[in-house]
Amino acid sequence: MHRPPAAPLRLVMWLSARLLAVERFAVAGFMFLLTGLILLNVVTRYSGVSLYWVDESAIYSVVFLTFIGASAMTRLRLDFAVTLLTERFSARGVRIAKVVATAIVLMFGVTLLGLCVLWLDPVGLARAGFDARELAAKTFNFIYTERTQTLGWPVWALYLIMPVFALSMTIHSAANLLEDLELVPRASQAAFLGNSMQTVG
Repeated sequence: MHRPPAAPLRLVMWLSARLLAVERFAVAGFMFLLTGLILLNVVTRYSGVSLYWVDESAIYSVVFLTFIGASAMTRLRLDFAVTLLTERFSARGVRIAKVVATAIVLMFGVTLLGLCVLWLDPVGLARAGFDARELAAKTFNFIYTERTQTLGWPVWALYLIMPVFALSMTIHSAANLLEDLELVPRASQAAFLGNSMQTVG
């Protein structure tokens, strides 16, 4: 009889599952938005009344779609893999290689999250009294003073996709690592992939 996973392990799996559900709707939403922007761009250009902000909107939609989709693919184990070496391993060797690879992804996510904190410098911003100009004068970090070219949006709001991606990838890779170490049962992702598809451990 298997003992139930400890509470912290269940929490990681729960967070990953909830996050994946949100990402599913986010991916669908950005795909719908991107399609609408492309069609709008075609119609307005054909009619001679081009909207200059549509191109930039489409670009940022692709960026968000890419990062959110990459995070979901991490949990679904749909990322690219080269199996030229592991095909020659024993079953135990394959399991060890999978654990090592997942641990590397986890370390990458944690490192990227740390770099995002250094980049966005929330502590420095707080010390500057949330004055973007003062922060830029002291640290030459102009991320909070810049705006996009056509939309006029603050770039820091758009760049938040980076720490969000880093955090979500960290959570997903931690959940994958727990499964690879057989500390928790492997979760089925059939609801995300469709009834005819399911992740295979």
